[in-house]
Amino acid sequence: MTDANVTGPNASATTTAPESAPTARYLGSGAAPAADASALTGPVPAHLPQRLTITLWDFSWYTHAEPGGPFADLDAACAKAAALGYNTIRICAAPLLLFSGLAHEGRPLADLAGALEIEGLGASPHGGFFGQRTRWYDTPGGYRVDLRARLLELFDAAERHGLVVILASWEYQQSPAYARSSDWFEAIDAVPPADRYALLGASWSRMLDFLTEAGHRDTIALVELHNEVDFSILPPLGDGAESGIGGAIEIARLRQEHPDLLVTASYGKPPHLAMHQVPDELGAAQFHVYSYGVLDALQKLVDIRSEGSEGFPNAMLASLLTADAPTPAEYGRAAAWKYRATVVTDQMIYGYDWLDADAWDTWLYQNYGPYREVMQREIESRVIAIAEWARWRGVPAVVGEGWIGYTPLHGTFEEGPVGRALAEHGIRTALDHGVWGMVLCSNAAPHHPMWADEKWQTRMNAEILAR
Repeated sequence: MTDANVTGPNASATTTAPESAPTARYLGSGAAPAADASALTGPVPAHLPQRLTITLWDFSWYTHAEPGGPFADLDAACAKAAALGYNTIRICAAPLLLFSGLAHEGRPLADLAGALEIEGLGASPHGGFFGQRTRWYDTPGGYRVDLRARLLELFDAAERHGLVVILASWEYQQSPAYARSSDWFEAIDAVPPADRYALLGASWSRMLDFLTEAGHRDTIALVELHNEVDFSILPPLGDGAESGIGGAIEIARLRQEHPDLLVTASYGKPPHLAMHQVPDELGAAQFHVYSYGVLDALQKLVDIRSEGSEGFPNAMLASLLTADAPTPAEYGRAAAWKYRATVVTDQMIYGYDWLDADAWDTWLYQNYGPYREVMQREIESRVIAIAEWARWRGVPAVVGEGWIGYTPLHGTFEEGPVGRALAEHGIRTALDHGVWGMVLCSNAAPHHPMWADEKWQTRMNAEILAR
């Protein structure tokens, strides 16, 4: 059959399409109207803020509570956070220490928690203490804390200042390393890896009951089975599901027991190129977005994240050390069990303790150029991948840590104009794609120098909350 209006090899040269027929060109899916990408990826409980501005207090709220320290006065710390525009704090609530029921050599962990002695990595024979120029590990210690009472104190202070709390555990990553006694670490390390998620789940159940009985349930913004399961002494989150065990199963159980709470686990580096690998059971997409870029290039050059490297420190690292830096042998090492209890190596502790921070920053600034666009795009693509997975699953998305990576305590690359620009790019991308909560930067917290940049934090928190 021939249609007279269809042109072709055999059609009459005088045949033309009617003038009223439109000529359509296929321009791809971008030509179709898109849904509002900035709408939240999933519903959040009505009593919680519709945007979370998060300050990352991790375990430091009890490991940096020394007299005069950043968390010595929890009420003052909460008041300052609220004044800067934050409405959420994210903490290690130490559920295993407080509620696992474990003991080591006959000593219950709950008893240990009642008078937990904080040491940090301990005194160095060269003077000072190990980790004194690192982030997070710069803990002088020398005091005891009743952690159960302190948890209630924190919730009381948070509520007074209009803050909500994200509960997580860093216990299979590093928290026990800050204690003077190894009991906490040895007790949880004795648990077979396949049973660790079940232990976490049971401990969280008891902690949630405890907080509920104390009247604090509505202050809980999110419950994470564990922080960065992919960078902790834990099996993969989805392992064991076919046998009815594992992290995903525990998350599903907790969600069923506590349907009014958001329950999940966090990833340090989610599989951005294969997000279908993330278990469906997560009640929120709480994932971290770090783009190491130029920082990773420098870390590889100086071989600072390894352990047992022959000839350490190499020539490149030696060129960045202070003139009075001791040798690693002269500096010594923390107690061996503390390195078993944490993901940070002795080479990093030595290197960061003795780096010339200005020399470190100078190298990063001088070499940032070729990495600039890559780091921007990496942050953007990872945020979008997280948000799209969350939208597909119908759950809220949260960036609980980001944006560059682990830098020396007195390094200013991430706090400076480059780091702030990358952070702002990540924050605005997150807002444009419906992410519910986000940090300004992992370093924007009372135990980091970035806390002093009040103007920037206030401005960025206001921008988040305006959306």
